[in-house]
Amino acid sequence: MLKQRFLVVLVLLPIGIWAIVLGGWYFSILMAVFIGLAAWEYANLFKKGDYEPCSFMVICGSLLLAVLQTLFGSEYHLPVLAFLILLAMFRHMISYEKGRDKAATDFAITISGVFYIGFLGSHFVGLRSLENGVWWVLVILPAVWLADMGGYFIGKALGKNKLSPRLSPKKTWEGYFGGIVFALISTPLLVLLYKQLGIEAPEFITFTHQMIIAIIMSVIPTLGDLGESMIKRQVGIKDSSSILPGHGGIFDRIDSWLWGVTIGYYLVT
Repeated sequence: MLKQRFLVVLVLLPIGIWAIVLGGWYFSILMAVFIGLAAWEYANLFKKGDYEPCSFMVICGSLLLAVLQTLFGSEYHLPVLAFLILLAMFRHMISYEKGRDKAATDFAITISGVFYIGFLGSHFVGLRSLENGVWWVLVILPAVWLADMGGYFIGKALGKNKLSPRLSPKKTWEGYFGGIVFALISTPLLVLLYKQLGIEAPEFITFTHQMIIAIIMSVIPTLGDLGESMIKRQVGIKDSSSILPGHGGIFDRIDSWLWGVTIGYYLVT
């Protein structure tokens, strides 16, 4: 399992860094692939729980928000979201008329998918589009990942007290706090590495700012992981899919990043 995880990271990490550095449509297309696959997995999770969200709307709506973010920023998000809400209601009204008794719940799942995967996911593009976007993305997302990685290994070695027994029985308080400490130590070291590579931090960024980023990105985005666990446990599924050997699905990988990139974007702006 660990070997598979390492090999997947070994393949995807250079592609991700390449797209982040280039930015523009290179980064947007990569994010669109991730968002589209995560949206597909999201809809399929609920379908295995005997719900029938409109996969087409969840996927296309999520992709549309990512494309609009690339072209116009968030300028057209509100009218597009309003249109998607009305269209989804119409779609599921027809479904109910045809005999689908859970159509109202299906409607709620469809819309929540567009918001959770699509709207939050569009912040990947939004963050990269900011001034010094390369630096922000290369610090905020790794801070989330470093906390997650540190929490995994420390929790496995020392974990005894369960963090959330129903949502994620394997997570422990020891792993959670260990991940925070690991992120606090490793994030400034990552910033120093970037400086050596010529990726300079924004002029106003101090060591204190680096610590604030590390704390926020290690403390809060874990909730994204627990949130996806809630969905999977309700429908009785272990992984959102098996696209990534050893990792599960794309949604399994970006669940905490959705929180991190959204919080990070508004922290920066």
